Amino acid sequence: MKATVTRKTDSTVSPRLMAADVLTDVETGAGFAESLLDRALSRHSFSSVRDRGLLTALVYGTLRMRGRLDWIIRHFYRGDYDRMECGIRNILRSALYQALFTERIPDFAVVNEAVKITRRRYLGRERLVNGILRNALRGMNRVEFPERTDSLPDYIAVFHSHPRWLVDMWMSELGDDETERLCAANTAIPPFTVRVNRIKTSPEEVMTLTAREAGTTRRGDYSPDALHLSDRSGAPGDWSLVANGMIQIQDEASQLVSYLVAPEPGERVLDLCAGAGIKTIHMAALMENRGTITAVDISAGKGDMLRELAARQGAIIIDTVTADATSDLGAPFHGAFDRVLVDAPCSGTGTLRRNPEIKWRLAEDDIRRLAILQGHLMDAAAAYTARGGYLVYSTCAISRRENDECIHDFMTRNGNFELVQEHKNMSAATVGGDGLFRTCPHRHGTDGFFGAVMKKIS
Repeated sequence: MKATVTRKTDSTVSPRLMAADVLTDVETGAGFAESLLDRALSRHSFSSVRDRGLLTALVYGTLRMRGRLDWIIRHFYRGDYDRMECGIRNILRSALYQALFTERIPDFAVVNEAVKITRRRYLGRERLVNGILRNALRGMNRVEFPERTDSLPDYIAVFHSHPRWLVDMWMSELGDDETERLCAANTAIPPFTVRVNRIKTSPEEVMTLTAREAGTTRRGDYSPDALHLSDRSGAPGDWSLVANGMIQIQDEASQLVSYLVAPEPGERVLDLCAGAGIKTIHMAALMENRGTITAVDISAGKGDMLRELAARQGAIIIDTVTADATSDLGAPFHGAFDRVLVDAPCSGTGTLRRNPEIKWRLAEDDIRRLAILQGHLMDAAAAYTARGGYLVYSTCAISRRENDECIHDFMTRNGNFELVQEHKNMSAATVGGDGLFRTCPHRHGTDGFFGAVMKKIS
């Protein structure tokens, strides 16, 4: 029987129904989980903060564990799983995730809720969903995962829920043990971290104020501006501290990029791929709002977002330019900047805890394509760096091709730059003996970032 698919637009919906809808939209390319969740939370009413939290947990948890969930469902489905309706797959995944990885409701209730959702969205598929879930929950002890001793890559890919090609790449670059630890860390819930905006306040003041809205806080391990919040409930975008520009939601490793740039008050700084400007504004704070920052991005919409955020957070030294950073920005830019940041578009493989859908969308060839773009951006940035100035390259990727090899290739093409080995503002735990900045979820508890600083010597 062919399923009848319906999408109602009621103002009040079940968080489990909405989770399945969001997961389907993510899988079909309608958007990323964060933006789709924001839209769902703004359009629909939920009876409690707990329901909002459940929606978020189901979406991100299911995406993190999708590979293992699919392995289990395939074991109990007699048809071609790849041809099953995308929406049915996501009802099964999210229900199974809730049953296996949360303790909110009993198994029978999980099944009943999934059947209700199916009846509402895919009339005629209720028996299929009911049968698969009941068999899976009764027969979990019969599901055999790949044996670690027979094929470690297959075991990691299935049990820790990553595409096999990504596991193979990391095993060749990091080794077996590091890869398994990294993939396990990528399935964990990341810390909820904010950056204190020192233009307006101090960490001490924010720690006192956050106790009213977000429970207890603790200082970051690496960034002087980082605070980890204990309470994830509610909508952070509605917090007065965010609205007043006193804090910015930002991972600790991402904050360290600005410290790697190390801009001084009064300097001329170019942020060549500024995006919405989170790092740009952090640099303005480090410069004590003295000097100039030129923020370039190809998207005019990102420039609008940056200006709005800068106004809220009190950063007054930023000028925005809408342009393709791989093209020549003109003579006024040549050799004009003391520090140039290329926070390059990348695969995002260092952020899979926060953006788990990336691993299901990314293809191996994407890394090769991105590396070419990153090389073009670096060559363009070299022309804008003043003699004696610094060019800083960063990514949120864990990929040798996007990181180490990109720097090696750039240095080969540009003999008038030398790699800076020492960074006074950085923890020794995040900078290796080669002078390169690296963080990883399983080592530092942060997102995975890479950075390099090069000085223009002639």
